[in-house]
Amino acid sequence: MQSTETPLKRTRRFRPILLVPVFTLIALLCWVFASPIASSPDDDYHLASIWCGLGERPGLCESVPGHPNERTVPWAVGQTPCSRHFVGSVETCPVDGLAPDSMVTISHVNSTGSYPPLYYATMGLFASTNFTFSILLMRAINVILFVGITSLLYFLLSPSRRRTLAWTWSIVIVPLGAFLIASNNPSAWALISAGSLWLALVGYFEQKGWRSIALGVLALVAAVMGAGARADAAIYAVIGVVIALVMTMARTRAFWLKAILPLGIVIVAGLFYLLSNQSGVASNGLTGMHTAGAVNGAGLIWYNLLWTPSLWAGVLGTWRLGWLDTWVPAITSTIGILAFGAATFTGIASWSARKLTALVIGLVALFAIPGYILYKSHAIVTQEVQPRYIMPLVIIFAGVALLQVGARLVVFTRLQTLVIVIGVSVAQSAALHDTMQRYISGFYVYDWNLNHLEHWWWNTPVPPMAVWIVGSLAFAAAVYFALTSQPREVEAEAQAGFIVLDEVDVDRRSPATARAIA
Repeated sequence: MQSTETPLKRTRRFRPILLVPVFTLIALLCWVFASPIASSPDDDYHLASIWCGLGERPGLCESVPGHPNERTVPWAVGQTPCSRHFVGSVETCPVDGLAPDSMVTISHVNSTGSYPPLYYATMGLFASTNFTFSILLMRAINVILFVGITSLLYFLLSPSRRRTLAWTWSIVIVPLGAFLIASNNPSAWALISAGSLWLALVGYFEQKGWRSIALGVLALVAAVMGAGARADAAIYAVIGVVIALVMTMARTRAFWLKAILPLGIVIVAGLFYLLSNQSGVASNGLTGMHTAGAVNGAGLIWYNLLWTPSLWAGVLGTWRLGWLDTWVPAITSTIGILAFGAATFTGIASWSARKLTALVIGLVALFAIPGYILYKSHAIVTQEVQPRYIMPLVIIFAGVALLQVGARLVVFTRLQTLVIVIGVSVAQSAALHDTMQRYISGFYVYDWNLNHLEHWWWNTPVPPMAVWIVGSLAFAAAVYFALTSQPREVEAEAQAGFIVLDEVDVDRRSPATARAIA
């Protein structure tokens, strides 16, 4: 007997895709607890800048008479105990005779506007004298922002674009993305911005009505978040705008009217960039301790050109996390590189002149931006520029590669999808385990049971193994439901009349049908 259910009724059934935000939130919250306070790079600077993000506040951030660039902050914020100097053989962090609530004077803070102020000011709202709670709360807020913005973007996009979003994050977030999004580092906002802005603009041009308006607002929010956190994220916002325009440009009055918003985003990003002292890197380079040795001029350019891809691979685990002191197991980086290559190569099967142009723009940026900074800094790869600086570009490149265009769909078989799900889940689980063990047990301790040799852990009855197991299972569930739901949605879209043409998608659905599958 045939079912009498209508397509509209079938769409009202519970869909597993709705579980993805929940499982993603759980998995990333486990990363929040995976490392101690000040474990993300340069946290001595970022935490002090957060506590001073809203200006002077008694007991939180105070000025130093006669020293305009110095601030007095709580000791636990300014000294960042248990950060890069933390080793598992130390039962407690050194306090140098000071109580955790003592005030110390520091100069390593965003008092001169080196970074844009928005991230620090926003996180400063949650700063308090309860340092541990405040720092964990800020990390959790970054995770909630990521899950919330990505979920909203998924809801607003068409099914074929939802597939791009789901696959992109699934193949790039492990391990560096998960670590940074669940940290106190402003790079968290840069990654959220990069993964949302360009695709929101693509949807903004393709959709109509309230969805188009909502996607435009979301793109603007993503741009402000990124540019308000890091100056280089403002550059990536402009690149995202250019790629979105390349993919959707049309010789129509409606397009040019809509293009006012991307132009405004470029202006906003430019203002954030110019008002940040980080913009001086473009002319002066970075000034850390480094040397290019005998390599200079054309030789320096050539050397960095050959080695720049190691920065891309670093996003997937070939570089260390934290203060570049936390190794990621080889199984993570190997699987990550294989999954990234397989997925993007499959995505390129759906191509057009526009898509190839956008990919070339992304690839040139991946070489040119780190190469230029290294040249101005007279440094080589492994010095100054880190994978986290260019990860936004990697996210954009992966997304463009997976974007569906033309008459050929981006198709992954059930077996291919299952292999990717298992692979990235294993990679994430291994990275989470080793990150936790580095702090819990210390260097050179190899034990599957994280409850052994527990030199550090949060003051909570929940044991480390429970956090690792829950984080591993939640991530696997999130990726599984995110990727296995995509084919049905895209097929429903095609059957309903959303026809994919050579360059852009044209919606030929009736309004009622469009609402039914939205």
